[in-house]
Amino acid sequence: MNLKPKTPYSAKPKIAREWLDCLRGPEGINGILARTEDLAKLKACLQHCLKTLELAHFGSKVEPVWVSGKPTELLLMVPNATIAARLQQSLPSLINELGKSGLNCTAIKVSLKPTLPQSEWVVQPRAPAREKPKGLNPVARSAWLDLLSKLEPESELSKAVKHLLQSKTGSP
Repeated sequence: MNLKPKTPYSAKPKIAREWLDCLRGPEGINGILARTEDLAKLKACLQHCLKTLELAHFGSKVEPVWVSGKPTELLLMVPNATIAARLQQSLPSLINELGKSGLNCTAIKVSLKPTLPQSEWVVQPRAPAREKPKGLNPVARSAWLDLLSKLEPESELSKAVKHLLQSKTGSP
């Protein structure tokens, strides 16, 4: 005998409830089709407006959704913060363009899409540390020797350059 309790209706996610309510409603599947068509029209309109604002390259990455309970507020779901920041800068112009297209939109919010956690993390080995150069390359050595030839032989600077050349190359 299976005594496992059934999950109550209230434990289901909110979005699932909205779609289930739509299915149970008087229109049933027609209601879902109507909502899907509305979202498709909204996405096409948004892509047209983004193209007008020269942001067409974001069109495929933005998912528009009307905020439930607020029929004039639009929520744009984007995959990363870079796109979100760029859209935030253009919100007034985007609201204006949507109004010109016939959509009654008074506010837009931009939100990041939740992503699924990576199931497998691959740990890559660190790159080997670069070895520090042990001496001077030929160009640097000739430049220091040229400087040494221009200095007074017994000056402090001349002694310092000789010391540098000895420590780096072994000879002045």
